[in-house]
Amino acid sequence: MANIEERVTKLITPIIEKIGYELYDVQYDKEGKNYFLRIYIDKENGIDLNDCEKVNNAITDILDEENYIKEQYFLEVSSPGIERILRKDKHLEKNIGQEINIKLFKKDENGNKEYIGKLLGYDDNYIQIKQDKNELKIERKNISQIKTVYQW
Repeated sequence: MANIEERVTKLITPIIEKIGYELYDVQYDKEGKNYFLRIYIDKENGIDLNDCEKVNNAITDILDEENYIKEQYFLEVSSPGIERILRKDKHLEKNIGQEINIKLFKKDENGNKEYIGKLLGYDDNYIQIKQDKNELKIERKNISQIKTVYQW
C-alpha cells in the first residue's frame, strides 16, 4: 500500500501545489471491505470545504487516467486537522519544540502505552521528547501513532 501512496504523492503533488495548496499526506487504507484514498491538504490560513472540492476536482481525472489503484475506492480530500498525525520526517521537523502525543503498539518496560511531551528531535530509530524534566528516547518501531496536541 505504501507504493500506491508514494506513486499517488508523486503524481498529484505538482497539481496540488499549482493551485496553491500543500500536499500534507496521502493514505491508502482498507477498512472492512472498502478501500479509501485519503488526500490531506494544507495552506497557511487553513482548509475549508471549498478547498477540498477544488483539489478533488483537480486530481480526480488524473487519478482515473493513471489507474494506479485497481480496486474500487473512495476518494477523500480533507485537512489534516488541528491535532494532526505526524507520519513523515517532514511532519516531525515542522513540529520540533511542540507538544506531541506518542502512542505505542504495546506497553513498554515502564508500563506505559502513551507519552505526551515536547518533541526535541528524531532520527531513523528514535523519537526524543521532553516530559516534565525528563528526556526520553522512544524507539520508532514501537510507535503506532504520533500526533500534535492542541491546547484547548
